[in-house]
Amino acid sequence: MPRVVIFGNSGSGKSTLAAEKAELLDCAHLDLDTVAWDPEITPPTRLSLAASAKLMAPFLEDNETWVIEGCYADLLELVIPGCTEMVFLNPGMAVCAANCRNRPWEPHKYDSPEEQEANLDMLLNWVEQYTQRTDEVSLQAHRRLFDRFSGVKREYTSNKRQA
Repeated sequence: MPRVVIFGNSGSGKSTLAAEKAELLDCAHLDLDTVAWDPEITPPTRLSLAASAKLMAPFLEDNETWVIEGCYADLLELVIPGCTEMVFLNPGMAVCAANCRNRPWEPHKYDSPEEQEANLDMLLNWVEQYTQRTDEVSLQAHRRLFDRFSGVKREYTSNKRQA
């Protein structure tokens, strides 16, 4: 039963690879952005770990096989004990920034393409801070997740990879 975790910096290609992998494996796909943030609060605010875990629970209960993707090491820690494969996307800042500039509209995250575009500068700044941050969405946190996992795992340092 495939249960795949995909993580990396914003713009690393997580959503694209996760969608491809979920289709290939014919399984459910969860984007952790949909359970990490409180949609009722502006500016966006992270939900507590417990609140996010509660939102993830129905997905995990309803799906034996899955692909879960996101940048939140704390949320990924909750599913890693059950995962069968780990993929760390680490293509570098230039690739991540270029992917952010070229990403199609994400209607599950933004009400309009204009709203997404208005958020681009903040996103690019976020991408650039990846190696300096020390929180749950940092390179440090992702490296720890990857290094500690003893199962099947791959790290991609470019966007040239197989689903």
